[in-house]
Amino acid sequence: MIVFKTKDYPDVAYFDQIALNLISLMGHSETVPGALTDNEVEQAFNQLKRAISSPGAQSGDNWDDDSVSVSHRAGPLLDLLQAAMQNNEYVIWEKTLR
Repeated sequence: MIVFKTKDYPDVAYFDQIALNLISLMGHSETVPGALTDNEVEQAFNQLKRAISSPGAQSGDNWDDDSVSVSHRAGPLLDLLQAAMQNNEYVIWEKTLR
């Protein structure tokens, strides 16, 4: 599991491969642990939002379960990024044993 964290918002956890794909869609290398400064959060949010607005992201994905779309999977992470933007906070992600 990889968990995303920011101050004043609940942690968001994903299975490793899903998290790595989302990190890549945000425009970051798939390095764990990783972080976004408060200045980078908005750009990552916009890149992820743009990536999931494509027609392919609206249908089932090819990661683990074809019935779950990339846009649906990204929802909790987008909410976390939006909270970080509103509070001018950084975001980190790291491996966890949950």
